[in-house]
Amino acid sequence: MSAELAQREIIDEFALFDDWMDRYQYLIDLGKKLPALAPEEKTDDRLLDGCQSQVWLISEGDADRLVFRANSDAAIVSGLIALLLRVYSERSAEEILATEPAFIREIGLSEHLSPTRANGLDAMLRAIRNIARSHNE
Repeated sequence: MSAELAQREIIDEFALFDDWMDRYQYLIDLGKKLPALAPEEKTDDRLLDGCQSQVWLISEGDADRLVFRANSDAAIVSGLIALLLRVYSERSAEEILATEPAFIREIGLSEHLSPTRANGLDAMLRAIRNIARSHNE
């Protein structure tokens, strides 16, 4: 599945919910399904700057296929991570860099996230793109 198709699926899933309380609950549920990181993986060098909550991001692979694993200590942020991983994990560095996160605007996250969560989402996106950029050089 391409990153664009993953985004389309996310947009379609969120269209099923009429109000934002249901969408927030869906985000929380997605976050609960994220695989846990082992305690020894939650190191300071994997902790993202720019997020109010703690977010650990692990990348593995090369320019042909980057795999991301991540988790947070906050429920909604974990849900945001789950969405980002669906779009960007297991993709080539080139595809990651070419894929704009249109789903964020399309499902209304831009208008419904608090400023601190929006900053955290931006920090996660920047980190993923920076990792892809470093493998694409």
